[in-house]
Amino acid sequence: MDQPLQRRRGRRAMTAAALALALLAGGAALWQQLPRGLQVARADARIASVTRGVFRDDVALRAIAVPLHSVMLDAVESGRVEEVFARDGAPVKHGEVLFRLSNPQRRLDLLAREAEHAQQISNLTNLRIALEASRMERERRGAELAFALTLADKQHARNAALAQKGFVSLSALEDSEDRVAQQRRLYESEKAGYRTETATQRDAVRQMEQAIGRLEAGLQLVNATIDALAVRAPVSGRLTDFHLQVGETVKPDQHLGRIDDVDQFKLAAQVDEYYLNRVAVGRQGTATINGRAHALTVSRIYPQIKEGRFALELAFADGQPKTLNPGQGTEALVTLGGASEALLLPHDAFINDSGGVAVYVLDKDGETAERRAIRTGRRNNTQVEVLDGLAPGERVIVSSYAGYGKAPRLQFLE
Repeated sequence: MDQPLQRRRGRRAMTAAALALALLAGGAALWQQLPRGLQVARADARIASVTRGVFRDDVALRAIAVPLHSVMLDAVESGRVEEVFARDGAPVKHGEVLFRLSNPQRRLDLLAREAEHAQQISNLTNLRIALEASRMERERRGAELAFALTLADKQHARNAALAQKGFVSLSALEDSEDRVAQQRRLYESEKAGYRTETATQRDAVRQMEQAIGRLEAGLQLVNATIDALAVRAPVSGRLTDFHLQVGETVKPDQHLGRIDDVDQFKLAAQVDEYYLNRVAVGRQGTATINGRAHALTVSRIYPQIKEGRFALELAFADGQPKTLNPGQGTEALVTLGGASEALLLPHDAFINDSGGVAVYVLDKDGETAERRAIRTGRRNNTQVEVLDGLAPGERVIVSSYAGYGKAPRLQFLE
């Protein structure tokens, strides 16, 4: 009876052991199938290796040729456009009429100024006639007083001679002497009055002439405004952004276009705000135009940030190309420092998403990637300098991290 019982217990133990092994195998398989991080498609991730190489401390730009000098064309007078003689993009010469306005109010102002000017000239003429008549009357009275003084002097001289001979009394001699003195006082008073009146008359004429001069200046200004209704080119060049139409109303200070100097050019470019503190006026660069390299110098920086970029201007250091058109694009390279050996990653989308402070580093089998903090340094358009956190040969996701959020680990799906 004992033999059959021992065989049944052994069979059960073997069954339990097999079942346990099956459970363990299933659990291991299930563990392998469980996700170990945020699942992402491998095809969507660009992967690059950390390498040691030469970092080129420069920045590549897409630059546009713009005129070195431009003159803004703004309206000085208001009015209605009567004629347009120029067209957008056409070359113009200094003094050439571009368009003509009409302004009836300016014509009325001119007529009023002309009438006032004519009235003042008439007033000045009448004043001069009156002054001339007064001068002649003064001279006549002066001549009469001078003649009377001469007669009195002669009579007194005769009385003095006769008084010595006893023919004229002493009282008669004194009377003649008094008449001479009286005539002299009258003559001197008339002379003084003549001088004062002459000075007053000259001052009145001068003031009226000054008033007429101011009227003439105002008349010239009104004439200038009338002339300004025919708008002329202030300089020679190419007319740009000019779109006036006949019948359009123009207001003062309205921007009408500009005139570009097409003989001299500069380059304008937009640069990522990361380089704002590294780019400075005087930095050197190069641009290849029509197959020839041209030296450049950063001539001006506009530090205002707009949509993550700022503007700068580049001047040709050794002469501009012979053939260059406004708006022509070219690739330019601005040197920020010397080349040096460094640990490098490609400059890709990850640098904008993470700010260069973290990357996803692949494990050895390449099935997962772990987020790791790093420290980056200089950048150019193709390279990022790695200062700490990575070793040569490690593989890093360099595509966009926008869909990863702050996930500490990624798992790749085939």
